[in-house]
Amino acid sequence: MLSIRHLTVSFPGTIAVNDISLDIGTSEIVGIVGESGSGKSVTALSIMRLVQPAAGSMLYDNVNLSDLSEQQMRAWRGNEIAMIFQEPMTSLNPLHTCGAQVMEAIRLHKKVSAQEAREQTLALFRQVKLPDPESLLHRYPHQLSGGQKQRVMIAMAISCQPRLLIADEPTTALDVTVQKAILELLKELQQQTGMSVVFITHDLGVIAEIADKVAVMYKGRIVEQGTVQQLFTHPQHPYTKGLLACRPPLDKRLYRLPVIRDFMEVDADGFIHEKEKAVKGLVNSLEIPTAEIAGREQQLATNPLLLEVNDLHTWFPATRNFLGKTLTWTKAVNGVSFNVREGETMGLVGESGCGKTTLGRTLLRLVEPTSGSIIYKGKDISSLSASAMRDLRKDIQIIFQDPYSSLNPRLTIGQAILEPMHVHGLHSNDKVRKEKVQELLEKVNLQPEHYHRYPHEFSGGQRQRIVIARALALQPSFIICDESVAALDVSIQAQVLNLLMQLRDEFGFTYIFISHDLSVVRFISDRMMVMNKGKIEESGDANQVYEHPQSIYTRQLISSIPKNIHV
Repeated sequence: MLSIRHLTVSFPGTIAVNDISLDIGTSEIVGIVGESGSGKSVTALSIMRLVQPAAGSMLYDNVNLSDLSEQQMRAWRGNEIAMIFQEPMTSLNPLHTCGAQVMEAIRLHKKVSAQEAREQTLALFRQVKLPDPESLLHRYPHQLSGGQKQRVMIAMAISCQPRLLIADEPTTALDVTVQKAILELLKELQQQTGMSVVFITHDLGVIAEIADKVAVMYKGRIVEQGTVQQLFTHPQHPYTKGLLACRPPLDKRLYRLPVIRDFMEVDADGFIHEKEKAVKGLVNSLEIPTAEIAGREQQLATNPLLLEVNDLHTWFPATRNFLGKTLTWTKAVNGVSFNVREGETMGLVGESGCGKTTLGRTLLRLVEPTSGSIIYKGKDISSLSASAMRDLRKDIQIIFQDPYSSLNPRLTIGQAILEPMHVHGLHSNDKVRKEKVQELLEKVNLQPEHYHRYPHEFSGGQRQRIVIARALALQPSFIICDESVAALDVSIQAQVLNLLMQLRDEFGFTYIFISHDLSVVRFISDRMMVMNKGKIEESGDANQVYEHPQSIYTRQLISSIPKNIHV
């Protein structure tokens, strides 16, 4: 259906896509996988001619898309080739209802009445399995969950029955259960309509669930391509081997996760040199012996309690009457009790909206609890004054989900890390503080000279390291990690998880690690709690909860993890 030959796309100062060739057959799902910046999305935008290629051809049924005028291409977009963009919230217009936006797409390409467009939109909403389609027709994007917004985008993309659908990271940062539902939906729609799909992601586990054929991109080039079976059983390129090994394995506990540099190194001229390491051998060499896991459990059991949470509730007003009296409540945290020992990592897992983040913020009193007690080092902090709480926050730090929005764009990263030291009066003067900041940057594998750079000059993974350094600046003993690796590439995610493990072992930190990804939580945690609708469904040793889940909800979470990777 589509034959891409020697496609090159360049921007001032960089070549984003470098001489790639790829074939997409009729009714075929082709995965394009690689890290951020590898050229995946630029390739997709080039096919849609939303980015103008510098060289090469794209033959779609013997028509070269590169030769079409903008007016001609506009007729092809939506009708023949459609695209689901990565972030549905920024792709949907916040000023128009979801129904109006899909109807607009239909009426733009089809000569139908407004009533017919409405009927088709309702049928599409049912096809993509949106609940209560009549109601969602009149809702705005901000009133829908992430998974529902993604379904609206899919409905819009398939509204004109395209023959080729490009899905650009459609499941990134979604819960594993929602991700599984979206993957099943796309597969089902592809089988119903016979359309071809180009599926772009950074996660080979997701590719294994959906694709027939895979192309692996690295720094603008396709370094390896073949069937899913070939790629997963006999990967040839060291970069592919690294990507396969980066996800936390489901059948063993490791000292650290393998990373890309375990399999390859790039010299000053950009040439890749493979390190002679087999994926399976490396993963096996990193496995923690069962006796060592048991020894750590016994040691932690003798450590004093650091945090005790008793019957904690955090409720928010949901509806009020005309006098302002609250009629109903949103019970974000509803009767939660648990404890954490010194040096322990407690994992907290659950879907979006289950109350994980609210619980983490309540522990820090960034959100005030409705009732219950939070006892930290023997002192109930749930009723401390604001000034006393401010002093305590030196000992309890949080790493937020989105590092970019939690850093001030007007401060250099050095100033951002130094500021909390200054506020809490740590160290004698700013000269000493600056030296400490540079030490911290090295500790999180950044360079001391990065001190004078601004947040926008760093990648997502580097920004996450910066906020980790800022959390360490006050020498805390307790850190809450709130979805701190959710939106990172699997290879960068592995590096950040390894860093957190290394810092825990070096400084004896106690963590609460919040995530929707149960495989990640299992890798890093000693014990695990599964949260659902404001309550703790079950808790216990991380291995026990994963291998012998007691609740139906936990079993659903585990069954949603991509499992078609065998290393």
